[in-house]
Amino acid sequence: MHDHNIKKVLGQTEVMTLSLGAIIGWGWIVLSGGIILDAGSLGAIIAFVLSALVFTTIGLTYAELAAAMPQLGGEHVYSMRAFGKTISFICTWSLTLTYVSVVALQAAAFPVAMEYFFPDLRFGYLWTFAGYEVYASYVLIGVITSLIILGINLRGIRLSAKVQNIAVGAILLLGIVFAIGSFGQNGQTAHLEPLFRDHIRGIFSVMVIIPFLMVGFDVIPQTAEEIKLPPRKMVRLMMWSIYIAIAWYILVVAALAFALPSDQIDRDGFAVADAAIAAWNKPWMGNLVIACGIAGIITSWNAFMIGGSRAMLAMAASGMLPERLNVIHPRYGSPYKTLAIITGVAIISALMGRKAMIFFVNAGSFSLLIAYGIVAAAFLALRRKEPDMPRPFRVKAGRLVGSLAMVCSLALALLFLPGMPAALIPTEWIIVGIWMALGIVLYRRSSPIS
Repeated sequence: MHDHNIKKVLGQTEVMTLSLGAIIGWGWIVLSGGIILDAGSLGAIIAFVLSALVFTTIGLTYAELAAAMPQLGGEHVYSMRAFGKTISFICTWSLTLTYVSVVALQAAAFPVAMEYFFPDLRFGYLWTFAGYEVYASYVLIGVITSLIILGINLRGIRLSAKVQNIAVGAILLLGIVFAIGSFGQNGQTAHLEPLFRDHIRGIFSVMVIIPFLMVGFDVIPQTAEEIKLPPRKMVRLMMWSIYIAIAWYILVVAALAFALPSDQIDRDGFAVADAAIAAWNKPWMGNLVIACGIAGIITSWNAFMIGGSRAMLAMAASGMLPERLNVIHPRYGSPYKTLAIITGVAIISALMGRKAMIFFVNAGSFSLLIAYGIVAAAFLALRRKEPDMPRPFRVKAGRLVGSLAMVCSLALALLFLPGMPAALIPTEWIIVGIWMALGIVLYRRSSPIS
């Protein structure tokens, strides 16, 4: 890999807020209501508890590998060392689709969030995409915000980290206030009924959504060379971000279920905002929730711009993408070309409108699980091939943990195949297919590094 002379600027707070800000984005605002309607209040919580076990095993495989190889690109480095160039390409390109999908989701979600404050925001009808009308006002907001986020990231990771610190602090504070209102003011245990919907199928229907809600801790390995912490401490913070994020989602779901009866939960609306208003009996609480949701959009958008651009930079440095992408800004130290590519996809998403959010969530979830499965396999392979590799953080019962991580990742990925409960629809397969075809073309045209 080429030496980019990358500066180590991220400290303990920045590492934690980068990871948490990536995980806790906008999904808790728009998906929590549907999660309860699909699985019931207790069923939804059980789905998150089971997912906590899954993500603990996945996170532990990452922790050992990231501590042993704290290099730019994370998964790219591990899979390359374990399996060589081709498998590494599949892993990293799949993960990059997830990162790009999250950015695309935020570009489509931001105008939707702004409409909560400005109900007359829709004007300038352009076209209808997948049954949803696309307006010039929405596109303009999505494009302008994409360019602002690009500008922040072009100035380097230090400025991006400062944005994360402020926004994540506001989101966590709001969550505590929301929970206090739900559990201590007007919330009722009677609202928890039904505890379960559709039994085990309902729980699984939620579990296939959770990987997309939890993606983000893996941004830390992508930026390992920019972190000024000992590897062991870095990965411990990464693991804590997983635990805190799971606790956050359980808190939000439980508070929502306490605050609103299920027949008042709007699947397609802003259920958490409605619940906050009901919990505190204050209309302005809804505005506060959406404002923090917008902060979540920014933190997630920002974090995945960072992670995606570094993954692509690592691929270019290894000869998997065109060599001309293997550059950083001479002044700010940012991978400006890969950042620009991701921004271009975000702008395309803004042109697609609200429906794009669903398409990118599902396509990104599937590709994410493929990457997680390969990382777990690399963990097992390197334990066998290089048992004497220095491992500052060594997972106990490594063979069991790695096997569980691989099996769980691939089992969840199978649920997206045709005929399964979370089967992708044709549009989502098209997104996956186009991305993979593009990657293959770029991979073949790239010059191998000697």
